[in-house]
Amino acid sequence: MTAFVFNEPNFDNHEQVVFVSEPKSGLKAILAVHNTHLGPAMGGCRMWNYASEHEAITDVLRLSRGMTYKNAVAGLPIGGGKSVILGNPKTDKTPALFEALGEALERLGGRYITAEDVGTTTDDMAHVANKTRYVAGLGESGDPSPYTALGCFVGAQAAVKHHLKRDSMEGLVVALQGLGNVGFDYARRLHEAGAKLVVADIDAARLERARAAFGAEVVPVDSIYDVAADIYAPCALGATLNPATLPRLKVKIVAGGANNQLATADIGDTLRQMGILYTPDFVINAGGIIKVCYEHLQKPQSDVEAHVRQIGDTLHEIFQRADREGRSTSVVADEVAEDRFKR
Repeated sequence: MTAFVFNEPNFDNHEQVVFVSEPKSGLKAILAVHNTHLGPAMGGCRMWNYASEHEAITDVLRLSRGMTYKNAVAGLPIGGGKSVILGNPKTDKTPALFEALGEALERLGGRYITAEDVGTTTDDMAHVANKTRYVAGLGESGDPSPYTALGCFVGAQAAVKHHLKRDSMEGLVVALQGLGNVGFDYARRLHEAGAKLVVADIDAARLERARAAFGAEVVPVDSIYDVAADIYAPCALGATLNPATLPRLKVKIVAGGANNQLATADIGDTLRQMGILYTPDFVINAGGIIKVCYEHLQKPQSDVEAHVRQIGDTLHEIFQRADREGRSTSVVADEVAEDRFKR
């Protein structure tokens, strides 16, 4: 298994990858610490019903690497890490499961700090906190999703201003994929700014809620790529920008909250050649980790929103540099991050 991880295409000199098994609670998890040059690794805990262990390994390696880049670009004094729990988040959760995760985090001695993510909640993190102090995002006020949504909205505004030469979202069509906590709040902000929403999600109740609250048009999950829109907003799982979906896109901007949106690195350049402005995912969706980091470091919560709104300024600089150098925004964003955490 170790040789398999070292040779896995998404292994990027990760400092530590830990496989956790706790039979009594049924916990099977993978903890990945990518880089701690700037500080202890921080990133959420995802719980997902993975089709295979290989899929889970791929996910945690990609996500933890992404956190290093995200935290560096956001100017946070932390490194990148991530954890995944193999299991169905709707049926397999127990307090003991998350307490076992807390014990595993405690054994790492502070090298990795977790928080809620896809498939987990702040209540789940409270159980983790019973066994370790290396957890953030606790309680109702600890939910980072509104700040992730704010960062996405600010990032979309920056993209619209740069690419469409507009200061307003009024009348723009946004094809939004995924109406979880982040996606729904992002949709709310877009609606309040005057955008027209076309939405897709696997959950019928979420779709009906968006239709009622925002007058959103609902399309089948796979049809979201065919929507003629100004913005495609991926807010579900990653790799939705891939060779199968690119030819179907009829948009001018990609600006969404999902992690690892590009299936392969070269797709960033393909989007540039197509005339589509890509807002690098780890830049635009950093609002949540900013909020969690402030909480963990006990910095004033009153300063969080101002920090999140700086995402728009960061993207503006990336867009300008990409245009000036004739390169993709994804490559430029990577270089900005690497300049910070590799020094």
